[in-house]
Amino acid sequence: MTAREDIASVAAQLADLTRTVEEMNARLDALRLGADTQQERADTQQERIDAAAKELGEVSERLQAAARALRQSV
Repeated sequence: MTAREDIASVAAQLADLTRTVEEMNARLDALRLGADTQQERADTQQERIDAAAKELGEVSERLQAAARALRQSV
């Protein structure tokens, strides 16, 4: 193999490696975006759970107050 052929071979390998790295980077960006979206969904779901738990606590307090009032009236 001549020096020119060696250089051409290395250049082709570098071009292939560059394409592979660019493809991997694109996949990594897609995975990162998906993870961010999943985290946002999890955060939203947790906010809903927290709000429902708070509301349930408030309803429980009102029911207990109503039960006390009913016992006192009997």
